[in-house]
Amino acid sequence: MLDQLKETIKKALPELDFVMGWGMGFDALHATPLFMYEPEDVDKLVWGPLNIQNLATYLPSLKGKKVGIVVKGCDSRSVAELLQEKLVNRDEVVIFGMACQGTVNLTKVREIVGNTGLVEDVKYENGKLTVTADGQPHEMLLKDVRADKCGYCRFPNAVISDHFVGEERAPQVEEDTFEDLKEFESQSFEERRDFWMKEMDRCLRCYACRNACPLCVCRDHCVAQSRDPHWVSQQDGIRDKFMFQIIHATHMAGRCTNCGECERACPVDIPVLLLKRSFNRAVKNTFAYDAGLDAGATPPLLAFKVNEDNIKEKEW
Repeated sequence: MLDQLKETIKKALPELDFVMGWGMGFDALHATPLFMYEPEDVDKLVWGPLNIQNLATYLPSLKGKKVGIVVKGCDSRSVAELLQEKLVNRDEVVIFGMACQGTVNLTKVREIVGNTGLVEDVKYENGKLTVTADGQPHEMLLKDVRADKCGYCRFPNAVISDHFVGEERAPQVEEDTFEDLKEFESQSFEERRDFWMKEMDRCLRCYACRNACPLCVCRDHCVAQSRDPHWVSQQDGIRDKFMFQIIHATHMAGRCTNCGECERACPVDIPVLLLKRSFNRAVKNTFAYDAGLDAGATPPLLAFKVNEDNIKEKEW
């Protein structure tokens, strides 16, 4: 499939400024964004569970160029949402879709391997990942080290593409029942409050979660740094850090595509996707809407109905 994908990109490349995909990073465990300008660049393309980053994050800054992008299912949802919000012009992007088998959570790998700064080789076959570090092979099942989001993924295949390469995969689940949220919410209020206070106390306020989010686009007047209006102070307290996360999650309501970039980019592994999923569930239950599935749809919070189907105003 990878050879077929490379061939497809090479055919399209002369009509494009460049194509974005993934190449090997500083070692075999870390795939990194690859920008392909020439056919020889395409030969560096890799595909597999280490293609973690959502490359759609780059698209809003590339308006005016005609670019290609290789996408997994969750990435393609972000592209659809960007098209929907007119942050990307459809005639300026060519989408190369593949079926995703799930992506790796490098923190989980690190817990097994130890020092991932010494990785010499990585092999992925038949659902097993073998990481060789410091001369020692470590074999693990992908399902044990994959990102949590992949466990409830309904869209392993690109939902929008100009070129779909390979065969489609069956989804992990037919319906996301938000079991992770149910488990979290089974705790008492005090337990949940203490959980978030502890997590926010670890926050570095580096905004990697914001910067990695493909749909967080108002960075020029971000509430985290704006003094007018002054929603969040520059103090390093738990209250301000949690306030920013709540505002961020609110901005993502009806727009978050569950790509998990916020959580992946966090250098201290704070599970901030949990907040976004809470809003996703509310939007799903209220408006029967999933973000990033229809580039032509109007997000529910940008639409207005006198009587929403699931909001019984007259019965209050």
